[in-house]
Amino acid sequence: MHITKSLLGTAVAVAMSSTAAFAQEDCTERGALDVIYCDANGDLVADAPTDPAKLNDPSTLVFAYTPVEDPAVYADIWEPFITHLEEATGRDVQFFAVQSNSAEVEAMRSGRLHIAGFSTGPTPFAVNLAGAVPFAIMGADDGQFGYKLQVFTQADSDIKEMADLKGKRIAHTSPTSNSGNQAPRALFPGLGVIPDTDYEVTYSGSHDQSMLGVVAGDYDAAPVASEVVERMAERGLYEPEDVRLIWESDPFPTTSFTVAHDLDPELAEKIKQAFFSFQFEGTKLGEEFQGVSKFIPITYKKQWAVIREIQSSNGVEYTPQGLAAN
Repeated sequence: MHITKSLLGTAVAVAMSSTAAFAQEDCTERGALDVIYCDANGDLVADAPTDPAKLNDPSTLVFAYTPVEDPAVYADIWEPFITHLEEATGRDVQFFAVQSNSAEVEAMRSGRLHIAGFSTGPTPFAVNLAGAVPFAIMGADDGQFGYKLQVFTQADSDIKEMADLKGKRIAHTSPTSNSGNQAPRALFPGLGVIPDTDYEVTYSGSHDQSMLGVVAGDYDAAPVASEVVERMAERGLYEPEDVRLIWESDPFPTTSFTVAHDLDPELAEKIKQAFFSFQFEGTKLGEEFQGVSKFIPITYKKQWAVIREIQSSNGVEYTPQGLAAN
């Protein structure tokens, strides 16, 4: 059965709104978190339940990676890590292929998803709506991590600089995407071009669709995440000589790896240590993510400050309705 994007968004919003009855009435500190969570220590993420009966200790852990162009391929890529995670936790681990950011957030909020990688832009939604607790990010041996917002056009295009985007048809990815929409809306005006005012915005649905659309001439240009287009080129999904880079930003944080806030603390700690002890070298994961050698500890409060600033400048609100717009 085909379900339209608007209907899916409405369903997600309704599902999330329905849990408002479980608001923590005794909580006075929660910041931007939904009413069912509390943040007594001010770290901007949901606290673990104080009632032991509310802690989750599942026999099977469900893990999801952010929506990608080919979920089946990524299930295979993540297999070595899942095996490692099973050995470290003593639990079965199931890979869950998500189809959208909204579905991934809703799955963790409803308790069906325990460990997840959320894309940069959707991470604040996952934190505030689903109780996700970011703790790791992929990085290099020297501790460096991040990706850039890049703007590509066709190799033979008359677009030479950002101002040339005026009057053109530009592909953004989705409303909640950082590099695919939020960062362009915050940064492009300073470069002399305002999305929706100076050029037509068309949402492609994903970074790979934006890039392939540029190659095919469906779009005149597109802002995309550098890490995604690099992996696409490595897999031969497009020819780099068919496109031209016209601008790129300073680095942003990449996918956040999170645990659900209500996991049993001992289990959550085993999961985190499984990430930090995983060796990328010689695995399919290491082959897919070139330049990455390990998972690096991070905090949402520090590493996502720039993303929250960008989203704030765009008037983003971390509500079910805001997520449903994705």
